[in-house]
Amino acid sequence: MNTKERLQKQLGRLPASLVTKAFRVAKKIPWVRDQIEREYQTMLTSMEAQMRPYSGEFAVFSRLPAAGRDRGEVLAEMAAMQERETSRWRDGYVSGAVYHGDRAHIDFLSQVYALHSQVNPLHSDLWPSAAKYEAEVIAMTASMLGADAASPGPDGADAVCGAVSSGGTESILLAIKSYRDRARAERGIRRPELIIPTTAHAAFEKAAHYFGIKLIKVPVGPDFKADLAATARAITEHTIALVGSAPSFPHGVIDPIEALAELARGNGLGMHVDACLGGFVLPWAERLGYKVPPFDFRVPGVTSLSADTHKYGYAAKGTSVVLYRGRALRRYQYFTTTEWPGGMYFSPTFAGSRPGALSAAAWAAMVAIGEQGYMDATRKILDAAALIRAGVAATPGLRVLGDPLWVIAFAAEEGLDIFRVMEAMSHRRWNLNGLHKPACVHLCVTLRHAEPGVAQRFLSDLRASVDEVRASPSEGGSIAPVYGMAATIPVRGVVSDVLERYMDLLYKA
Repeated sequence: MNTKERLQKQLGRLPASLVTKAFRVAKKIPWVRDQIEREYQTMLTSMEAQMRPYSGEFAVFSRLPAAGRDRGEVLAEMAAMQERETSRWRDGYVSGAVYHGDRAHIDFLSQVYALHSQVNPLHSDLWPSAAKYEAEVIAMTASMLGADAASPGPDGADAVCGAVSSGGTESILLAIKSYRDRARAERGIRRPELIIPTTAHAAFEKAAHYFGIKLIKVPVGPDFKADLAATARAITEHTIALVGSAPSFPHGVIDPIEALAELARGNGLGMHVDACLGGFVLPWAERLGYKVPPFDFRVPGVTSLSADTHKYGYAAKGTSVVLYRGRALRRYQYFTTTEWPGGMYFSPTFAGSRPGALSAAAWAAMVAIGEQGYMDATRKILDAAALIRAGVAATPGLRVLGDPLWVIAFAAEEGLDIFRVMEAMSHRRWNLNGLHKPACVHLCVTLRHAEPGVAQRFLSDLRASVDEVRASPSEGGSIAPVYGMAATIPVRGVVSDVLERYMDLLYKA
């Protein structure tokens, strides 16, 4: 054991809050701060080289060119980069990211986008088509997710309604902002609390950070599902809503939505279901005969739900749907002002101007695919996922976590570094998601993996990667040490510092 490992082990015995506080104090000492920054810079130098593969190959513009470049040259350069980046996801080497990827489908969406490139839903009087597309995207998504079984009330006020957002994160932020504002207006809550399972998407933590909400994280059980008893104990007079995932991003398991929703309803709370990953898969999986527990608006206590059209809805990147049980709750999402000299201003989501072409593409994707198309796509994905799951489970040294349908998370036995396995897979072109608590890796199965031979290639490469790591257990690498550090170092401020500096690099020309 080297000095760094001994230090990590010793620090690991101390309470995390104490270690974090000590780190913050130490950073205020100039020579300590300088030493820490030097260590960060050493780590980030190697990362920067990987982030800048085009360095020295294409021109860098840190200021406007004196004269505009030829459009043909611009397009040729962009096409060259795009072709290099496309082959990996096109051939099925990527977890999630591109969910459809068929060339004809992409070309179709590109044509739709080109037709609507100037459309801005902020100006619905100029482009009423944008309002039509968004209203119908919301209605079709709601119908798919149990709205037809929900009681709308005598005047339709409780009918399921919603909005189109820029993605799953915005859908989640909008829902949590709505719960906060409703709790403030109707219950006088000034110190709101939100209860989520530890496996809930990071967007909930972002919402709490942005909106001044205290986040209460409750544990999950051995099955990686939300702990109901712990959730019940966490409820206070300040709680504004409960959260469940269908399925969770890390392990692909569905929380006990029905029980969570009943708990929320019994306490007069909101219940948000994050179905960003599953909203366009689970309804069809259920029709195909898979065991899918109730998760949508057929469950009485579910008051909001998010589903991503740009994932398994197969729309272009940049759209999601957030749904509410009733217009009254949705209105807390809106922003209006009547005193601005620029006129009366209102916007339903966070953005003012929005790309109407993306809403049009979402509408076009949904009506072109239809129920049968989504059913066929889901069948292919779940068949491929079943093959992959069985193959992972049969690989010595690996075990599948939870009971997933198509987001397959797997961990390694003691003595086998799962992050080094992930790195070995990256050398075979695979781009997988590294996860923590517990240390594991997952593959989010898409239509790309349902192409002939892709699932078999994944399993073959995975077995070879495991054998490679077993043969050289002490070797380092470039990815594995970073994930290992993030998983084991008790000073979480260090990990956060590195991530902040990594983001700085993203914006460095």
